[in-house]
Amino acid sequence: MNNTRNIILVGFMGTGKTTIGRALADQLKRDFIDMDIELEARAGKPIPRIFAEDGESVFRRMERDFIVELSRRNKLVIAAGGGIVLNPDNIRDFSATGHVICLKAAPDEILRRVSGSRHRPLLEQGDKAERIQNLLQQRQHFYDAIPCQVNTTGKTVREIVAEVRQLFHVGGARCAATVAARSAPPANPAP
Repeated sequence: MNNTRNIILVGFMGTGKTTIGRALADQLKRDFIDMDIELEARAGKPIPRIFAEDGESVFRRMERDFIVELSRRNKLVIAAGGGIVLNPDNIRDFSATGHVICLKAAPDEILRRVSGSRHRPLLEQGDKAERIQNLLQQRQHFYDAIPCQVNTTGKTVREIVAEVRQLFHVGGARCAATVAARSAPPANPAP
């Protein structure tokens, strides 16, 4: 294992990227970067305002530039924004210098976690449960393409951090085996 590689947590909103990232960085004595918080600081306004005033495309360009910058650094724990998976270049660049791990959660768990949040511009219009279902459906194949996966539903922060650390310490071999198993054709039953 190369212990200077970044650990990048990706996944849908409300899956625990920030909470787990902070705890993980604390345990590993690494710098923690929450991309959304940093992008808000750089823009001088919250993400909902960036979306409303400048548009999602401007936000995605800012996000992309920041990913290029972060990919040049090492020994970071990064909580990536939920939409970074929409651009395959983001995952490619993060994977070049880091270990990308996708956090997942059940839709009802996501709703419970984000229900009081006013900082989720993609959930501002309409019923939040319906928006979560629709967005998850649109993005699911992007998240599923990430070899390393940790389901955070019903688990404690300590349990999730332990799973992420295990994935990181095995250097991705376990994840690669998972991907191979997922993509293997089903065995033909004996006649």
